[in-house]
Amino acid sequence: MKEKPYIKRPLYFNRIEPYIDTGLIKVLTGQRRVGKSYILLQVMDEIHKRNPSANIIYINKEDYQFESIKDHNALMDYLSMYRKKGEKQYLFIDEVQEISNFELALRSLLSVDSWDIYITGSNATLLSGELATLLSGRTIQITIHSLLYPEFIQFHRLEDSPESLLKYIRWGGMPHLINLPKNDAIVYEYLRNIQNTIILRDIVARFNIRNVSFLQNLINYLADITGSILSAKRISDYLKSQRINLSPKLVLEYLSFLESVFLIERAKRMEVEGKKIFEVGDKFYFEDIGMRHAIIPFQQKDIGKTLENIVYHHLIAAGHAVFVGKYRDKEIDFVAVKRENKSYIQVAYLIADEKTHEREFGNLLSIPDNCPKMVISMDEQATGNYKGIEHLSIRKFLTRNYDY
Repeated sequence: MKEKPYIKRPLYFNRIEPYIDTGLIKVLTGQRRVGKSYILLQVMDEIHKRNPSANIIYINKEDYQFESIKDHNALMDYLSMYRKKGEKQYLFIDEVQEISNFELALRSLLSVDSWDIYITGSNATLLSGELATLLSGRTIQITIHSLLYPEFIQFHRLEDSPESLLKYIRWGGMPHLINLPKNDAIVYEYLRNIQNTIILRDIVARFNIRNVSFLQNLINYLADITGSILSAKRISDYLKSQRINLSPKLVLEYLSFLESVFLIERAKRMEVEGKKIFEVGDKFYFEDIGMRHAIIPFQQKDIGKTLENIVYHHLIAAGHAVFVGKYRDKEIDFVAVKRENKSYIQVAYLIADEKTHEREFGNLLSIPDNCPKMVISMDEQATGNYKGIEHLSIRKFLTRNYDY
């Protein structure tokens, strides 16, 4: 097998590697074009290194040569041609949701011990729904995200610097950008094309959406209010302002569709004292900040929203469960939970005056427990702590303890 022209992403490979040659189906989910295919190739290379004669079958449903594999029956027919009896079979299927009833074929293959299976998909509902029903306890799901800042500078062969961070803030972390001229117009046109593919193929076709124009308007609206609490009243007010006759319930359904294809991510609100999770008033962030800026061009006045989105994305990709905190009458930007560890985080552009300092540090000081607390800002010289609260520059936060 020839060496593939890709850059390795150990953050994800290290999560997959323990499950190689186990009886679990490895399910790689994530937004289109975040690099799931190349991670599959990395796993394939590793298997080949361990066993040069391994029978590896690779199906990429975005490649026309596999167009004829439309359903589970066609999939089984194809596999029967390439299966080697008496040997371990390694099956890799990219964008498996393009094969109808694929889960029936996978269940059949799992009844035979000789199959080690890896699949990718761009629809969380599809993969967690049908697979969970038919293959309960036989799957391990790993979500792949767009590049984190340390990956971005590695992919683009940049040094860690304020200038590199600004490029990441403007363009985001879609891996294919390394192959494009570093020009805003070209980058954003590429990102808009990805978004259109997600809307038409993964949402409109899958969920039989009729009001496509409203769906696009809703995405634009989410880009505008990124990091703001979205309540039923706010949705209702938005609908009235657009003179749209849709129920808030239907809007919430559209939001769930956008989540299911990983275009946006939802941060639910948590009461810090009682650990109660609120049913209303969530915040939404984009999986990739560049996708937001392809909708609303990056502006300095939006830097606070942008930094919040980047910190949220970083925490999620690092394996944290992330909530918006509420402590009495104060809002905490993020409560990050990983295993038994919890931390509180405030994000600000610059701690430029006493009022900002009091707000950002004061909210955290009001929380009585001893969990780590930090304020993250663009202040390059941010260092040390204030009354036990760490103050970090966003560059230091994004590059610290990267080997998760």
